Amino acid sequence: MKNWQKLVLVFLIAAAALIAYFGFGQQLIAQWIVTIVGGFLALTMFIEMIKTLRSGSYGVDLLAITAIIATLLVGEYWASLIIVLMLVGGETLEDYAAGRAHRELSALLKKSPEVAHVKMGDKLVDMALDDVEIGSVLLIKPMEVVPIDGELCSEAAILDESSVTGETKPNELVAGDEVMSGAINGSSSIEIRTTVAASDSQFQKIINLVREAENTPANFVRLADRYAIPFTIAAYIIAGIAYFISGNPVRIAEVLVVASPCPLILAAPIAFVSGMSRSSKNGFLIKNGTIIEKLATAKAIFFDKTGTITDGKITVEGLVPAENISKEELLEIVYTVEKSSGHVLAKAVTAYAEAHQTPILNLTSLSEVAGMGVTGKINGQEIKIGRSAFVGAPDDLNFETAFYVSREGIYLGAVTFSDSVRPEAKQVMTDLSNLGLQQITMLTGDNGRVANKIASEVNISNVYASLLPGEKLEHIKASTVHPVIMVGDGVNDAPALTLADVGISVGSGNSTVASEAADIVLLKNDLNNVPKSIQISRDTMKIARQSVMIGILICVVLMVIAATGIIPAVIGALFQEVVDVVSILYALRALRG
Repeated sequence: MKNWQKLVLVFLIAAAALIAYFGFGQQLIAQWIVTIVGGFLALTMFIEMIKTLRSGSYGVDLLAITAIIATLLVGEYWASLIIVLMLVGGETLEDYAAGRAHRELSALLKKSPEVAHVKMGDKLVDMALDDVEIGSVLLIKPMEVVPIDGELCSEAAILDESSVTGETKPNELVAGDEVMSGAINGSSSIEIRTTVAASDSQFQKIINLVREAENTPANFVRLADRYAIPFTIAAYIIAGIAYFISGNPVRIAEVLVVASPCPLILAAPIAFVSGMSRSSKNGFLIKNGTIIEKLATAKAIFFDKTGTITDGKITVEGLVPAENISKEELLEIVYTVEKSSGHVLAKAVTAYAEAHQTPILNLTSLSEVAGMGVTGKINGQEIKIGRSAFVGAPDDLNFETAFYVSREGIYLGAVTFSDSVRPEAKQVMTDLSNLGLQQITMLTGDNGRVANKIASEVNISNVYASLLPGEKLEHIKASTVHPVIMVGDGVNDAPALTLADVGISVGSGNSTVASEAADIVLLKNDLNNVPKSIQISRDTMKIARQSVMIGILICVVLMVIAATGIIPAVIGALFQEVVDVVSILYALRALRG
């Protein structure tokens, strides 16, 4: 109902109440006003109900419509007046409750900066974020939000990153450290140098995800829809029995006024929004309400290895050249080809090569073979870097994590890497088992030796190694239990995150593609939020069901009592509003669990 419609209705209702109170023989006028107002509201709700039914959803607005009509037909004008007034007020109550539940999500949107203070020589220019170029120096004033990801130029800084990561402890940085957008500066001005465009910065991606989450409320009502038809039928049956036994049409009105649909219409959506808000406060963002239900009932979970179970901070362990080449030349070739790649191993090589001041050779072409490696041409010679089979490396090599290099089909050597398991990973697997997940599986493109070693450290028994991206999808499709969760962090994980019933992206700042493909984005790079997200989803579903069932149970009891004629229609209408308030307040418990 639009705001102007609410104002008109409230004005007419107030006029009817004043006329009836002061009398002057104008009781009939009050009755006519209530009848017009009630009829208008019933007609408005009927039109909206038809639209809802056409969209494929089922609601219980029919109960409210028939309650208004029934009370008007039997002359219970004051009961009708209360129903109309409470329906109008109910929408205001819903707006308040939804706003309360959305508070954590809205807080992020309010903090989103629109301009950046850019240093242009000796001047400071306020510039729209989209106009700020990579490499620009920004001034962040005290208590301002960092608008774009960057590198700290000042000697030191203390930043509050709680709105982004959920971590309440201030983060102390020194010159050269990475500065996360969305963080709030401390009491001193600082300077940062931007490292990405505004649209690619961490905070802007989170803001986009929050807007997406806020724009999908329709999914929340599906839980209530399951109860709508049986509840509506039960109300009409009780009203029909009451009329059949008593022969008094007033009994129909008395039953229907306590059968208000508000517990169904309001309680479930508010519980779901509350759960989403609680998730945001805890450091992860659930994109829509449907995901909460899937996550709460998940039976199996798949994990990528690198950057997910491991910390992803891979470093070059060493270079192992063949007899026909030196370490220095091998590093030059690898650095030249891999410098522009975003793959985690390529980044490790680039960091290692730059630390050793390695020169770049003349690269004339570059292409990627998905899941296998890359090819390029240096000085007219074809270079292949990637898996041993792709390169044609000897079969007797036994490195844990490495990629191999060939030139014109001749094996040149290998670059080996080291990675470490996340400190929280083992406990996370224990927590997931305690939550009752039937299958915990690792899917990785790495070799079996490395995969089994990592899996044994974190107590994962199901391991599938040396997988191409498409082969990961086959394992998810083959799962015999559903819903299934996929947890990953990189571009290669995006198809699997999309295919799974619930995709969870770890370390959202590292991969825009993974964040967009996932249903849940961990704003804080902490694997503990995976079992926490499942627990919060289960809490939310439990509270949503309980709030709906509490409202239904009380309504059924009141309908049975009203069928005997003990509860007058006016008192029944007042009782029903108490039920509405109880259901809504109970649903708001999902904010805290």
